[in-house]
Amino acid sequence: MTKRIGVLTGGGDCPGLNAVIRAVVRRSIVLDAGYEMVGIKYGWKGLLTKETMPLDRASVTGILYRGGTIIGTSRTNVFKDENTPKTVVENIRKLKLDGIIAIGGEDTLGVAKRLTDEGIKIVGVPKTIDNDLNGTDYTFGFDTAVEIATDAVDRLHTTAESHNRVLVCEVMGRHAGWIATYAGIAGGADCILIPEKPIDINEVCDVVQRRHSRGAFFSIIVVAEGAKIKCGAKEEEILSSSRIDEFGHVQLGGIGQVLAKAIEKKTGYETRVTVLGHIQRGGKPTAHDRVLATRYGVAAMNAAHAGRYGVFVALRGKDIVEVSLSEVTAGIKTVDENLYEMSKTFWGY
Repeated sequence: MTKRIGVLTGGGDCPGLNAVIRAVVRRSIVLDAGYEMVGIKYGWKGLLTKETMPLDRASVTGILYRGGTIIGTSRTNVFKDENTPKTVVENIRKLKLDGIIAIGGEDTLGVAKRLTDEGIKIVGVPKTIDNDLNGTDYTFGFDTAVEIATDAVDRLHTTAESHNRVLVCEVMGRHAGWIATYAGIAGGADCILIPEKPIDINEVCDVVQRRHSRGAFFSIIVVAEGAKIKCGAKEEEILSSSRIDEFGHVQLGGIGQVLAKAIEKKTGYETRVTVLGHIQRGGKPTAHDRVLATRYGVAAMNAAHAGRYGVFVALRGKDIVEVSLSEVTAGIKTVDENLYEMSKTFWGY
């Protein structure tokens, strides 16, 4: 008897999504249990519009190294309206789906958890370049984003040194500064600023001035987009837009510009800013992310095949394990305190 399994990708695109899709499909073929794999287009939105595409060997050939996602994605929240969950459940029945593999971050898997509570059979795959998902050591896409950001910091060093400038590099990281911390350490940044630690402008300027006092007339500062500025007893989050998405998230961005202006005003040193933006999550995934995404895809299909739903696959140490979807909604995985404190060894010296 044919079993129909839907596959969707939700939230922001991420290097490695196609590798997961490929692994899920190829594993379903190897299991030889009569699976028909269905691509649900544009994330959860596809279950509202019933937009699908077949996923077979031919459709996943040659996609391992491609960025983005062949089935599209969106930031659709099916629980934003009280009627849409009923539509989703009804459309799953109409599409004759026996189960769903949902690939996404906190929001996508949060929806998966709520639909699981409604009786829908779902296996999750954790995805985010921010690496801030609870329950897993690493998410695919993170390694690629760090490589891109590190390469940018490496390149900024030469121009900063040539012009005796302070250069601020703004990277992604809404609630957690994993990309900033890893790229900052790997790129030899002189200061790393993350959402977990509100920014004291005076302390940042002290780091820059300390370097100048010892004859290093340039500095590199890496800052996560979600980092906040200390304003007395308050903390200010910098927004690039007042628009709010379907999950209630504001659009962040601009912290680099605010920081650069403050540093130049206080120190008198010429300061410029580079915002990496979507470059960090585009293009080919690294070998590490291709392998991790492949392992996740195979493990997700294995869980579906065994009938173990209501879980997401996670990396714990060297092993891929199955974790309850409730864990992903338990909170954000923030930067390790010891790692961040270690990075300060190199600040201003």
